[in-house]
Amino acid sequence: MAACQGTEEREDQSPLGRVAQPSLPVPKYCAMNSVIVNKRGADRLRHGHLWIYRSDIVDNGGCAGGSVVSVSDPRGNFVGQALFSDRSEITLRLLTQAEETIDGEWWRRKLRAAAARRSQITLGTNAYRLVYSEGDLLPSLIIDVYDKVFVLQTLSQGTEAIKPLLVELLKEEFAPRAIVERNDLRVRLLEGLAMTSGTLDGECPDEFEIMQHGVRYMVSPLAGQKTGSFLDQRENRLAARAAAHGRALDCFTFTGAFALNLAPSCTSVLGVDISAEAVAGARRNTELNGATNVEFQEANVFDLLRELEANGERFDTIVLDPPAFAKNRSSIKAAARGYKEINLRAIKLLNPGGVLVTCTCSYHMSEELFLDILAAAANDARRKLQLLEKRIQASDHPVLFGMPETYYLKCVIARVVE
Repeated sequence: MAACQGTEEREDQSPLGRVAQPSLPVPKYCAMNSVIVNKRGADRLRHGHLWIYRSDIVDNGGCAGGSVVSVSDPRGNFVGQALFSDRSEITLRLLTQAEETIDGEWWRRKLRAAAARRSQITLGTNAYRLVYSEGDLLPSLIIDVYDKVFVLQTLSQGTEAIKPLLVELLKEEFAPRAIVERNDLRVRLLEGLAMTSGTLDGECPDEFEIMQHGVRYMVSPLAGQKTGSFLDQRENRLAARAAAHGRALDCFTFTGAFALNLAPSCTSVLGVDISAEAVAGARRNTELNGATNVEFQEANVFDLLRELEANGERFDTIVLDPPAFAKNRSSIKAAARGYKEINLRAIKLLNPGGVLVTCTCSYHMSEELFLDILAAAANDARRKLQLLEKRIQASDHPVLFGMPETYYLKCVIARVVE
């Protein structure tokens, strides 16, 4: 396999116009080594998955962590090229099944392709996910955009090794105001990498405004949840807006994103969150949008739902968007009880014809199990629940067939019928 080559200076059409692109240095990560995997591992890649675990490695070829390696099966047949980790149980993350040079220009093409796939998304928002790791065939790399601030997450030794290259490519292709990293995730510890966050290039404001489909929000990429906001619910909020009516309740509201999307369709909206900081942010976002029919309350959602039921309160629209209850397989049973509890209470609180928008962001909570939980909750509530829509995470978080780990967010829109 040929070693990586630098690129000649030229002008190319970027998504934001013509940008002069100087020759890129030869990345050290490109030195090719050969890793042999067993038949099970080779078949996994050939069937569409992008990961090979340590137990499927036959010979690691003495590879250095963070390098790009050639992958072969036990018979010496080429399988692909992958990022190699010498620490994680996920030893290989597939980049390509072609015998091609993985250099700076290869990464540039991948970034451009990801941007092109999102060209329609940017018509309605200036905040979206530009790269969704495995979903975009760029495993362990996440890039979010908040207006002109790009937020980078390099979650393996391989993407960490090329972080300087990625910063340069983002500067050349998109001319960002700032590039920051939110690498304060515990998953990096599994790779032997430090948890860190900060500005990599430019100047990032502590807080600034973004727009999503007519709703304005304040975000703090270096201090907020995730990379600054929950971008994966963007399209589900639009669906909720279309289905909502009457008196609405938004549970686990965080900074009010669902509540503010419900507001144009509802007579009143009550948003609830246990975090005082989140509620304060939600109230600020409400003022920013001039929404006069939205209020927020700091409370434990489980307790409040029981209290509202006891008081005979009723709603026409209820949104349940809790944090992940199932962090791993061992917590599925406990998580199922939690999901059933909140959905049971919500169903009881809905008027006939009322709409329930209910979500789980737990990968370990399958769609089938989630639907079973909703059916059981409706049965226990002695209500009939009609399925209107089954939804997933927003389209800038694409699910890759063959890679079930990319499908984590399930959203159900249902109606109580008599």
